[in-house]
Amino acid sequence: MLRSLFSGISGLRANQTMLDVTGNNIANANTVGFKASTTVFQDTLSQVMRGAAAPGNGNGGTNPIQVGLGVQVAATRGNFTQGSAQATGSATDLMIQGDGMFVLGSGAERVFTRSGAFTWDEAGNLVSASGKKVQGYAPGATDGALMDVNLDALAAGLPAGVEMTSYSIGSDGVVRGTFSDGEQRDIAVVAVADFTNPAGLERVGETAFRASANSGAPELGVAGQGSRGELVGGALEMSNVDLSAEFTNLILAQRGFQASSRVITTSDQVLEELVNIKR
Repeated sequence: MLRSLFSGISGLRANQTMLDVTGNNIANANTVGFKASTTVFQDTLSQVMRGAAAPGNGNGGTNPIQVGLGVQVAATRGNFTQGSAQATGSATDLMIQGDGMFVLGSGAERVFTRSGAFTWDEAGNLVSASGKKVQGYAPGATDGALMDVNLDALAAGLPAGVEMTSYSIGSDGVVRGTFSDGEQRDIAVVAVADFTNPAGLERVGETAFRASANSGAPELGVAGQGSRGELVGGALEMSNVDLSAEFTNLILAQRGFQASSRVITTSDQVLEELVNIKR
């Protein structure tokens, strides 16, 4: 009798987690670069009432008798499918068409994101909405060390009186400036990281991820090389949350929670009847 009570409790907890995950997905339906999650359940250990027996002595074999002990959350699996594109017209807004993530410098740590809502700060650094610096390479050194993408990187080597008049970011991630002497010069190349198992990345907030033991090390490079997608300028990747699927999951989680509650209520009623057998 008590087994059903604890099974019902495990069902409440698991379906509450599903509600939490689904609610977070719906809340981020309009978050740039957000990747939805799904909840995966699995059963817990089963109590063996009778073990299996092999055929013998003229009798057939018998199957084991087992009673399950409830449910548990096996994983919250990230969905890294491509989100839809939203044109913004801003030259600093970038979208990765395909696999890969932008690399952001956060102090001594690097984090990764699909949100390309970037802008220039006062010091000329290309930064995310939260102020983290976008990482890249020096022109012609895409296999070298990462550096901050900065508009003033060429200032020291420019002829006297030459200033940048405009810039553009190509599909290969090259930040190219047009200068007052009529010349175009490459300033930096935006870095793109790819992972063997993106679903293994750890979410750290601000639509960013951190590499984990199961994601694999980041494979750093530039857009359009290897398995990395190309960049689309003047556009942002929107959330890949499917609201119709999420509302369906809400119904499933709600009904699962209600059913588990009914198991607890029924078990309590049976226990009450057992207590009242002798009055």
